[in-house]
Amino acid sequence: MTETPLDTAHLAMDAQPENDTVRLQFYERLADSELYLLLEKDAEGDQIEPRLFDTEDVRLVLVFDREHRLNAFADGPAPYAALSGRSLVDMLDGQDIGFGVNLGLAPSSTIIPPQAISWLRQTLSGGPEEVAETPEEIGAPTGLPENLIAGLDTKLAQAAGLARLAYLTTVTYKGGRRSHMLAFVDPVPGAEQTLAGATREALVFSGLDAGELDVAFFQASDPIAAKLAKTGLRFDLPEPVKATAPGAPGMDPAAPPNLK
Repeated sequence: MTETPLDTAHLAMDAQPENDTVRLQFYERLADSELYLLLEKDAEGDQIEPRLFDTEDVRLVLVFDREHRLNAFADGPAPYAALSGRSLVDMLDGQDIGFGVNLGLAPSSTIIPPQAISWLRQTLSGGPEEVAETPEEIGAPTGLPENLIAGLDTKLAQAAGLARLAYLTTVTYKGGRRSHMLAFVDPVPGAEQTLAGATREALVFSGLDAGELDVAFFQASDPIAAKLAKTGLRFDLPEPVKATAPGAPGMDPAAPPNLK
């Protein structure tokens, strides 16, 4: 059986149970994954009725990171809603319902209890603070851990079409404050908050939530763009995905499905 990214992250967490950073990376993969939620019957618009399972400890819904795993559990094709992990967390938080992931079918088989759902939603919902400072010096990034670089690379790979590219640099502002900065070039208007949020998540899920990483937005025609290109670590964002017909309930993170 081919391992999925969620399997790989869970195996790493099991192998290093005391490593908080590895544990955070599993929850990051869970939030970013497309999941298949087992339903009682087909969805009606944005209304869904998950199949509920009662255990000694908690009531659960079940999700799978591959459709064939859901069908294997159900002994054949079964109704489902495809939704992102973060949409599932938004939907279940406060319902006193947990969710089982790939139960009995994969290395990532696990149960996420209600308290972990609340923690994850709180972790995902934080936002960056907006400040206005003027960069005076731009330099190459130094001293950043590899897991943060890898986390940024993963997050930006999921931000297709939201900007052309980004540069990671050191920066000194007027007044002397020094920091690292992730500068996006040619962002799509209105995408700034999403890109800043993705950057914050990369920081938090790398175990560096107390760290500091500034986010800035520039046009390729801005004079600072040439300085960024000379010294910054470059991340190329994927080309935008072509628009398709509306997806299943839950695939829009801003509009999670409603429980019936």
